Amino acid sequence: MLNMVEGIARLGALADSPVVAALARAFDDAGHELSIVGGPVRDALLGRPTHDLDFTTDARPDDILRIVTPLASKTWDVGRAFGTIAARIKVQGAPAEQVEITTYRADAYDGKTRKPSVEFGDTLDGDLVRRDFTVNAMALRVPQRALVDPTGGVEDLLAGVLRTPIEPKVSFGDDPLRMMRAARFASQLGFDVHPDTLEAMERLHQTLRIVSAERIQSELVRMLQTDDPARGIRILVDTGLMDEFLPEVPALQLEMDEHHHHKDVYEHSLTVLQQTIDLEKARHPGAEPDVALRLAALLHDIGKPATRRLEAGGGVTFHHHDVKGSRMARKRLKELRFDSQTIDAVARLIELHLRFFGYAEGAWTDSAVRRYVRDADDLLERLHILTRADVTTRNRRKAARLAGAYDDIERRISELAEQEALDALRPALGGTEIMAILGIPPGRDVGEAYRFLMDIRLDEGEISSDEAESRLRDWWATRDHAG
Repeated sequence: MLNMVEGIARLGALADSPVVAALARAFDDAGHELSIVGGPVRDALLGRPTHDLDFTTDARPDDILRIVTPLASKTWDVGRAFGTIAARIKVQGAPAEQVEITTYRADAYDGKTRKPSVEFGDTLDGDLVRRDFTVNAMALRVPQRALVDPTGGVEDLLAGVLRTPIEPKVSFGDDPLRMMRAARFASQLGFDVHPDTLEAMERLHQTLRIVSAERIQSELVRMLQTDDPARGIRILVDTGLMDEFLPEVPALQLEMDEHHHHKDVYEHSLTVLQQTIDLEKARHPGAEPDVALRLAALLHDIGKPATRRLEAGGGVTFHHHDVKGSRMARKRLKELRFDSQTIDAVARLIELHLRFFGYAEGAWTDSAVRRYVRDADDLLERLHILTRADVTTRNRRKAARLAGAYDDIERRISELAEQEALDALRPALGGTEIMAILGIPPGRDVGEAYRFLMDIRLDEGEISSDEAESRLRDWWATRDHAG
């Protein structure tokens, strides 16, 4: 609940901070306006941590650079075309802070191109009413310490509502990505989207197509980094926005019938995502949100719609949905311009997410455990989390059995790692040694010999180099081309 008395006090403390006070004096002395704007004002009122400081001013970019340079240890003008100058401000007796200062402006799409045009403005109110949501359209003038709220942002903070400052169709016409931001802020703040804003999102969702894949990906990532991304995902799915960039998620809403029963795949996936986040925090407190892991949790069953088969008697199968889903995720994430490391991790986790359930049905041999570790490689810890989170059954006995089985496999992995240096799983002989022993050049035969020795390593554990050489020679002697 927003406490305005405490919120105003926090705004005062923000205005009095050394970096803000120094910038306020510098701009005031130069005859220009300066205001803290957007997220920092909102978060101060809500009592949330304030990280980056964003300012707006009537000064143009060249003037901004001239004013901040004496206070800055470093400046960046890569955003100059958009009116933004970034700087690292160092004031004696206070830690350095990075700030962004932007000329009053209004961004707008022409409805055809993927990049917004930029027009500089002259008034603070004019700048604020063109922002995305009322809760982000508040400013604190400095050094005057006056709260400017022309669109009712404080009232919407009190109500926990996301609403556009102007007509939603105009705001979303200025930048369609704002529709995705509504979902992200709903997840981030726990707010509801105003009905008029929500209706406009449903009506205008196809306009998201003019926004670049890079910007969409960035907004999706920021939503997944929140504590409750499922809240935003539901909004994106319900409004049709998700169909525009990640249609595999709404496709999880499989049609049910009275004869063939199976789990609600869409709801299951959102539950797995939340359980993944809970486990991620419990196992790695304080760590940065793992976006690749969260993507894998959300997408782990996207292969099910394409592989669903209805069987006589009411049965339903999804054979090989793990492999199918892995391929689908790889293709979609490439289109969204994710980096190759993230794509590889997500695709591999989806491909492996069912592997453990064979263990739960019957204890694995040491060889099977070694193969599980080898196949997961550096994704093993993420696979542990995803597999545990994938248990959403309401049957307590079944859930306890699966949890116990996974406790057991993690224990065995730990024991084998101690016994056999499992993290560095390699055969007793390397490629150079194989070529020397067999007298062969680099090529396919070396690879086959290496795999032969690796199979021994996985099935039997470590053997001596002498034993490996003897068995390698015996294996080679049985081959047709052996001398």
